[in-house]
Amino acid sequence: MNPTTAAELDLYQDVVMDHKRAPRHFGTLPAPTHRARGQNPSCGDDLQVTLNVAQGRIEDIRFSGQGCAICIASASMMTEAVHGRERAVAQQLHQRFRAVLTGELEPEAAQLGKLISLAGVRRYPGRIKCALLGWHALMHALDETS
Repeated sequence: MNPTTAAELDLYQDVVMDHKRAPRHFGTLPAPTHRARGQNPSCGDDLQVTLNVAQGRIEDIRFSGQGCAICIASASMMTEAVHGRERAVAQQLHQRFRAVLTGELEPEAAQLGKLISLAGVRRYPGRIKCALLGWHALMHALDETS
């Protein structure tokens, strides 16, 4: 791994803590077209993702629940990254983000935007599930046919 700077890949960067303290798109949608829940019983992280999807586009997204700093920050950054985007773009971003966290792709090659601040999680295998929980819920929600 060749990080741009050590600080860029530090686990608890300022941007991560900012998203934990003030998560974006936190709450639930009143009448979502899609929803899914993600739980990690080993650590207690529990999130729900609600979406309004129309014509293949994520028009609105919210998440709610509880989790560690990494879980909440990742879900918050995820909502910012996929809000208003095509379903296929969200799926591709998930694949790249997951590949970085699992060591299959170097952070510099992933084009993750702000999500790069979570790349340091890859050094902590026990926390990868925390960072991916919201994403897994999003992918399950997008798989819904309703």
